[in-house]
Amino acid sequence: MPFVDLGHLEPGARLGLWEIREQENWFLERVALSEEEAAQLAPIKGQRRVEFLAARKLVHLLSEARYRHPLVKDPSGKPHLPELSFSVSISHSRGYAAAILAEGAVGIDIQHIVEKIGRIAPRFLNPEEVSAIYPDTRLEALHVYWCAKEALFKAYGKGQVDFCRHLRVLPFTFGAAGGRFSGQILKDSTIRTFTLRYLRMNGHMLVWAMEKTPATPDLLLQ
Repeated sequence: MPFVDLGHLEPGARLGLWEIREQENWFLERVALSEEEAAQLAPIKGQRRVEFLAARKLVHLLSEARYRHPLVKDPSGKPHLPELSFSVSISHSRGYAAAILAEGAVGIDIQHIVEKIGRIAPRFLNPEEVSAIYPDTRLEALHVYWCAKEALFKAYGKGQVDFCRHLRVLPFTFGAAGGRFSGQILKDSTIRTFTLRYLRMNGHMLVWAMEKTPATPDLLLQ
């Protein structure tokens, strides 16, 4: 069970990573899915089935609950633990599952690092963000931006978000050891500010977001 407890990196949250080495049957014997979860799993194919199961096993471990609580998705697809007070976010990519649980709004994303991300950068970066990227760390920085915006999107949890207009990542300098920076959600006539943190590990980029301050009114063009 290659479970990595990352809680020491974020004292206000329960944060973990699962390096998936187990087969699907190993998880099926240990993760009692609800009917809703089983229906969600049914159409999924290949390795993503194992990642789906690993993410739910990981959430159970992080919750420290005696019995597993199923993840329930709301109409926007945001997962919840209805019987627990935690907010929850999950992600999985290429043999890894990640999860974060906390009292406030949170989001997490993990992505396998690939060269082709540059092709889709205009879909999620605004001009200010593009100008802040240093050429020598462009590949890594693009993955931080992408994961950060995915994490913010998940923390928002209501859909209908334009990654360029509604999600803002404030300038940062990529460092191989990881780092901390800030991001904002500019939506619903408010600005919500988040602390974000990233780690690069084993060819993947991991980013998580935790809300830093209450939403503040602002005059924004939606």
